[in-house]
Amino acid sequence: MPHDIDVVLVAPRYLAGPGDPAWVTVPLHRASGWSTAGDPLVPRVILTSPDQLAQLRITPDPDPAEPWWTLRHTHDGGQRAWSMAFDACTPVEIIAAVTDALTAPGPRPMVAGDPYEPLRAAGWHAPRHHDGHTSPQGMTAPDGLARVDATVHKDGRTASWIVETSVHDLPSIWRGYVDGDTPPHLVAALFGALADTTPLVREPHRVPHLAASHGRTSPSRISAETFAFALERRTTALAKRRTPPPPPAGPSSPRMPKPRRPR
Repeated sequence: MPHDIDVVLVAPRYLAGPGDPAWVTVPLHRASGWSTAGDPLVPRVILTSPDQLAQLRITPDPDPAEPWWTLRHTHDGGQRAWSMAFDACTPVEIIAAVTDALTAPGPRPMVAGDPYEPLRAAGWHAPRHHDGHTSPQGMTAPDGLARVDATVHKDGRTASWIVETSVHDLPSIWRGYVDGDTPPHLVAALFGALADTTPLVREPHRVPHLAASHGRTSPSRISAETFAFALERRTTALAKRRTPPPPPAGPSSPRMPKPRRPR
């Protein structure tokens, strides 16, 4: 008999805690063909794209404030090399938004205009204060618990973005560092994931204390099958992006009458 299990819906998503790294790594490997490498005796994951241009590393560090996730891409034609790094407590769904956009087939989307538009549309606003090193045009979440800052070069180009989630007077929960040369559509994917108001699903024992005290948590029940096969369905859906659709069926040719035998 199918049965339901208890889960917790956590919002805002940047307080939901890390989740399962397989949400990122399994689709990269199975749906997008990224190869795995590394020493089995070392607690480290290395995934490399089929074209050898991109690499994802997960390197657990004893200090949770140090980056665990590093995504790098080498110089490619007119695109400069770029990188992203995320701390251990970054929700995997936010990182997955970037890797899903990176591995999407087809030509690279052209994203122009304000990179903060997804945040602005979700009610994020310019910070009231800045430290002199970051751009005053950064953005802060409506609850004040997350912010995006931009460091800039002397010529005004963005040098990097820094994403930070923190509760007042406490150390940062997690940080993300985004190179200023990162393709705009990947920056847009990251900011869109930050701004997404859809709650994230977590098991009750994996809900961070700060999510319960400063966010919104709602107990819920879902079928055990839905929970158990969520990753498999996600991987299958991403794999289908790379499967070309069957060619459309052409109009059927009219049947020619068979020639009659002469008598």
